Amino acid sequence: MSADKFEMFRNRLTKVYKHVGKQARRQGITCYRVYDHDLPEFPFCIEIYEENIYLAEYKRRHSLTEEEHEQWLEDCIQVISEILELPSDNVYIKQRQRKAGRLGQYQRVATEEAFFEAKEAGLTFKVNLSDYLDTGLFLDHRITRGMVREGCAGKRVLNLFCYTASFSVYAAAGGATSVTSVDLSKTYLKWGEDNMELNKLYDPQKHYYVHADVKQYLDTLKPGAFDLVIMDPPTFSNSKRMLDFLDIQRDHVELINKTLRAMSEGGVLYFSTNYRKFILDAEQIQSTSIKDITKATTPFDFQGKLHRQCFKIVKG
Repeated sequence: MSADKFEMFRNRLTKVYKHVGKQARRQGITCYRVYDHDLPEFPFCIEIYEENIYLAEYKRRHSLTEEEHEQWLEDCIQVISEILELPSDNVYIKQRQRKAGRLGQYQRVATEEAFFEAKEAGLTFKVNLSDYLDTGLFLDHRITRGMVREGCAGKRVLNLFCYTASFSVYAAAGGATSVTSVDLSKTYLKWGEDNMELNKLYDPQKHYYVHADVKQYLDTLKPGAFDLVIMDPPTFSNSKRMLDFLDIQRDHVELINKTLRAMSEGGVLYFSTNYRKFILDAEQIQSTSIKDITKATTPFDFQGKLHRQCFKIVKG
């Protein structure tokens, strides 16, 4: 790739990091996104987690040989490391590669078990930058988590499709009387428990971790069992552990209405989806108040780059 192209990348990353880094420092945020596919020739997502760099390369067609691609990536890493002022040894790459090459010095997916502790809003979370598809902490929901924390004192909280249960930690920190976290993955549920314990919040009398298919789990709930619910489902899931596959556009009305039935009057449901073409069928939802809070929950480092929607749905 030409020197001009690299200079464009250098200039773009420098400009973005100066702007985003300043806002992060001002707000005391140490985990944030710096770059997301800003230039088509450099298809990366770059995030900072404390002293480490998470670098995900989006798949694309290119004319480079494997060796040329490795050299290009190594050159990119040097630029990224220099501008973000963090050592190249702290770069964790998410990319598929058929064989090890000169980039063996950098951390690879599924080899490192590189767990770190990351801070957010005075809380601590276990993140992994090497072994999983995602890091364990969805940075785009930073503001939404804060909303849950502020509104859950004395409430019974349910976190559906909880992943590593970061919302659950926020709820516990906000004074929820109980927090129930539900997911189909035992690995992520254990990770969620670890997050709660990291913050010295875990109380088995108040915090429950349920290994279940959310679709089936909702049928077991009694009316009025919860006051505040978080639901951030995958766009599509056909896990062998599920009785039926999940398609969020097809299934969202059923999921939301079943959830509302399990909530108290005036209860709040935060519903979010990453499906880019999602259309909320508001008329079919049994709620008196549905508010699109996508803009209000978009952090500074995701402005203009966020492809998820978020809604605040009130029962009553």
